Amino acid sequence: MTEADKKVQKDDEIFDDEDFGQLLEAFDKSNKETITEGIIVGIKDNEVFIDIGEKSEGILDLSEIQDENSNLLFKIGDKIKVAIIGSRNGKSLISHSKALRKEKVIWFIENYKEDQEDIFEVKIIGKNKGGLIAINKDNVEFFLPKSQYGFKENGNVLNKTFKVKIIKIDKENQSIVISRKKILDEERRKRKETIYNITQTQDLIEGVIKKITTYGMFVDVGGIDGLVHYSEISYKGPVNPNLFYKEGDKVPVKVIKYDKDKKHLSLSIKAALPDPWMEIKDTLEVGDTIKVVVSNIESYGAFVDLGNDIEGFLHISEISWDKNIKTPKDYLSKGQEIDVEVIEINPEERRLRVSLRNLLAKPFDNFIKMHKSGDIIEGEVTSITSFGAFVKFESIEGLLHNEDASWNRNIKCKDLFKSGDKIKVKIIKIDTENQKISLSTKELIQSPVQNYAKKHQIGDIVKGIVRDVKEFGVFVELSEEVDALIHKEDISISDFERLKIGDEIEASIAFIDEKKNKIRLSVKNLLKIKERETLNEINNNDKITLGDIIKDHLS
Repeated sequence: MTEADKKVQKDDEIFDDEDFGQLLEAFDKSNKETITEGIIVGIKDNEVFIDIGEKSEGILDLSEIQDENSNLLFKIGDKIKVAIIGSRNGKSLISHSKALRKEKVIWFIENYKEDQEDIFEVKIIGKNKGGLIAINKDNVEFFLPKSQYGFKENGNVLNKTFKVKIIKIDKENQSIVISRKKILDEERRKRKETIYNITQTQDLIEGVIKKITTYGMFVDVGGIDGLVHYSEISYKGPVNPNLFYKEGDKVPVKVIKYDKDKKHLSLSIKAALPDPWMEIKDTLEVGDTIKVVVSNIESYGAFVDLGNDIEGFLHISEISWDKNIKTPKDYLSKGQEIDVEVIEINPEERRLRVSLRNLLAKPFDNFIKMHKSGDIIEGEVTSITSFGAFVKFESIEGLLHNEDASWNRNIKCKDLFKSGDKIKVKIIKIDTENQKISLSTKELIQSPVQNYAKKHQIGDIVKGIVRDVKEFGVFVELSEEVDALIHKEDISISDFERLKIGDEIEASIAFIDEKKNKIRLSVKNLLKIKERETLNEINNNDKITLGDIIKDHLS
């Protein structure tokens, strides 16, 4: 604290005294302090007695001639400038600091020019009922009336600084009146005018980023702060502003809304930029191959940057031909540059979908180049279903149906395998049109019919039990693992209608298909065989007459 400031502070303490406060108020109203030069004639207790001429002594508070360590700055006999500010008990009350400030006021008024900068800072050093006493950096004293505060009176403003402007200079009374309210009113007027001009224009406005937050940026446009929400920064959608800008950057913006009630100005950076979606509307088509950069990876896919403020979406199913991808991170990394194919583009809805797998060789095409029906290969069971099991070979899967898993019709895939099992299978069909592969494990071993055919042949007469009766024929169980079919045309109508499940039936083998594990029987063929056997007996035995044979058959 300087000596001048300490003197001011000590003078303020005098003003806070009830008597001196009243005198100061009266003095401020009249503003007719008399500055004179006196001689110190005595010092007693906290008072200094000064001869101010005309056989009159004035009383000066001791603190006004002391430094910060309470050392005296003047001694008896020294001359000192003082201002007469009132009287008490017939003696004048005087102030040294007031005299110094008054001299500065006189100097300021004499050198003041109307065109000089009229906004400056002052510090509040005292108060009275009419207003506040303030000084500038040169210790010039000013008066701030209550009507010109521009702040609530109930606050403690002593020693605080404010920007003010001069509203009146009274050369006759040597006083300078200042106002803070005038500055605020002017700022409000300018703000209102600026906001009006800003909200009426459709042009781009250059702003300066003042503050960056998690939800957006505050941008100064002509002295007015507006908010650029994080969703209004890029056409990519909501972004983290810290990734693109820093405080102090200049940015082009457009006004999108002004809330008069909340005095809230909403700005947009992306609205000030060309719409990239409109730019690609006529230049990009479904099927085009484009180079992109992986900008973000999620569990359900990845976002890719086209480099022009547009992001496309690469769904997890479009990353690879492998249907069992666990996470995109196994195939992609952030910042990786890849080629993709456009599979959907909708500028109106700001949607772009791309595919990586469409540019990769199809596993099915590679598979059929290396394999054919009848090949035996090893794969891994990926899943078990109610109808069979899926077996994977590198990036392609084939289906092992239940009926192709075992020759036993009662055994299903779920009874034989579990996910993760490595098994050998035989390719039994390749459907190139639908890109499906049918597999078999039962064909890796001999079928029950193949074993049955080792002991039986076409024409053999066999017996079995009726397992099922259908409209088209009868299923006959020849053994635990072998069934045979008797078509309806291979049995008489009367016999067919009479048969029921569990009946024993005799027939001859009409057809054996070892590969398909099928056997067909015929009752009619059996009758023909027996007729031939009978005729052969007749031809081989001359003693037997035709009548005897007929008699035997009728008996």
